[in-house]
Amino acid sequence: MMERLHVEAASLSIAKHGEELCGDRVDISRNGHGITVVLSDGLGSGVKANILATLTTTIAASMLRGGAAIEDVVETIGHTLPICKVRQVAYSTFTILQVDSDGNAYLVQFDNPDAFYVSDGRVNSVECVQRRVADKVVKEARFTVQAGDHLFLVSDGVIHAGIGGVLNLGWRWPNVAEYIRRITQQEKRASVLAKWMINVCDQFYGGKPGDDATVVAISVREPRYVTAAVGPPRNPEDDRVMVDRLLASLGTRVVCGGTTGKIFAREMGASLAVDLSSMDRGVPPTATVRGLDLVTEGIITLSKTLSRLKNPEEAHGKDGASRLARVLLDADHIEFLVGKAVNPAHQNPNLPISTTLKEQVMQNIAEILSERGKEVRITYF
Repeated sequence: MMERLHVEAASLSIAKHGEELCGDRVDISRNGHGITVVLSDGLGSGVKANILATLTTTIAASMLRGGAAIEDVVETIGHTLPICKVRQVAYSTFTILQVDSDGNAYLVQFDNPDAFYVSDGRVNSVECVQRRVADKVVKEARFTVQAGDHLFLVSDGVIHAGIGGVLNLGWRWPNVAEYIRRITQQEKRASVLAKWMINVCDQFYGGKPGDDATVVAISVREPRYVTAAVGPPRNPEDDRVMVDRLLASLGTRVVCGGTTGKIFAREMGASLAVDLSSMDRGVPPTATVRGLDLVTEGIITLSKTLSRLKNPEEAHGKDGASRLARVLLDADHIEFLVGKAVNPAHQNPNLPISTTLKEQVMQNIAEILSERGKEVRITYF
């Protein structure tokens, strides 16, 4: 499905000093139309708080995925959470955010700090209406986001960071908002923004957090597409079909395989030039073909790419495998056009490489990318 906007989300937490488990919990789930984020802060800290928060996020996320109304979600949470023997209350805060690929957003907040909404370089809370749902007063809002916007959901451990220590009154909402304004001018990736914020929290706590603290960073942007042709088609008559399919695709265009590169150069009426300077760490060199963004060797580069996808910190070089890994990790929607022709070079009985190995490597690459939240499709030729 072609989406107008892509919503990228990442979360990080730190547990209260002395506790092994964090009492905050986040659930981030996607469907074909958008994303749902649930943040919950369980009463107290440690194991009991973790159980309360986990129950809350699990119930809310699963019910919302099933199309339940927020009234039913809140009521179910209230009836399901175990009662604290000391305080005689079943209590867990929550923030629920849904954003679809058209930019329609829905926010529900109960006893968590107000969400931070960044748009056009300004940071504000989301204008909400209050209403009573299952004996709880919740804040609710429907609004529209656009590419370049950010949202931040936090537990109260972020707002109170440093209280009684480095900061007498804690970090406080306006100061957090100003920090968010500054960092979103420098960085757009949700994972980096969440990391920066939680690191500042930990510093304010002096490395010994007085409360669980959680940050969920959400970045709204245009989607990124990658289409990669891998190996020649089984039937040479389909060469042109594969080429046309790649050239008609959106975003970054990649070709993997020496023979495949030659096919594309021939069908595109372009020349193929090998870049020997790109050969590094046992990875064959890349090539250039006008109209393509990246042309690599085949199975060896793909195997090295798989290794770098498992360890992204290794994908920093100028070699073909590192470049391909970075392209794939940066994408949201990926389609592999996998040719099933048998490479004559692989018929040497001394070479343990076969078309089956290529297909297995592609399946493994697709699996890793899917686990990272990418939408991956494989089409065979």
